[in-house]
Amino acid sequence: MSHEASAKLISPSAVLKQVADAIPEDFRQNIIIVGSLAAGYYFFADNPKLQVRTKDVDCLLAPRIQAIPAGQAVADRLFAENWQLRADGGWGKPGNAKTPDNQLSVVRLHPPGSAEWFIELLTVPESENDLDRKDIRIVTSKGHFSLPSFGFLSLAEFQPIATPFGIAIARPETMALANLLHHPAIGPETMSSLIAGRGIKRSNKDLGRVLALARLAEAKEEDALQKWPEIWAAALQNRFPISWRKLVPQVGTGLRQLLRPGNEADLEEAHHTCANGLLVSQSPTLKLLEVTGERLIQDAIEPFEKFAQAS
Repeated sequence: MSHEASAKLISPSAVLKQVADAIPEDFRQNIIIVGSLAAGYYFFADNPKLQVRTKDVDCLLAPRIQAIPAGQAVADRLFAENWQLRADGGWGKPGNAKTPDNQLSVVRLHPPGSAEWFIELLTVPESENDLDRKDIRIVTSKGHFSLPSFGFLSLAEFQPIATPFGIAIARPETMALANLLHHPAIGPETMSSLIAGRGIKRSNKDLGRVLALARLAEAKEEDALQKWPEIWAAALQNRFPISWRKLVPQVGTGLRQLLRPGNEADLEEAHHTCANGLLVSQSPTLKLLEVTGERLIQDAIEPFEKFAQAS
């Protein structure tokens, strides 16, 4: 059974506090939570009845210069507090000095006494040219691990939102932008784990996440999507100062393909991930999710494209 299929509803606030409490205080300022937990906390923190279904809590270590010492300190603190390596898929074994960087396990740890969720340590790329996965070696008390980075994760480092727990969460707008850029087209690659019993294309899962973020943003503030282009422009220019103009045209191509007639099967997959993920507490119909995508294009993507053309 996949870990996604067995994911349970969790309280974003409760999990965020537990993660923060377990991290050495000196390194909390280097932690940015990304993904479902970050979005869940941003949108649901004031309503304890609304929860998210997720198994992985992505902890982004930033800035890059602090990633290795922060990663080592955080991992060793969690090991000392009896957090357990997630062994699913055979990737829970630490390596040694002879293990190639790209064969090292990522630090994925369950909290003591629970297997309902786990944290995963990530970092930001070294430069805007590092768009592919890079593995950084960290040496811990349990052995050698990888601290991976992925190209557009650097956008999550832009103006993160502080929490009362001493760690930050990524902005919904920048998480959406990162997913849009990562998938300029719908690809054939599928998720390694099932989502609620189904195999899903990775691009459909991530573009579905964008639609979920847009839907929640609209519910929180009526004209929220109209504010996204300004934040996108600032974030992209800040994190990709040389190449940002070349990246703008690919922001909307994947989503437009998802919504295009003839791609109903892909849109249905995206809806399935939303209904069993961020939107589990308030699942929209397939048509409503499609309308959300159309508004996202009209209110955010098209104005963003026009801004870039005029700059």
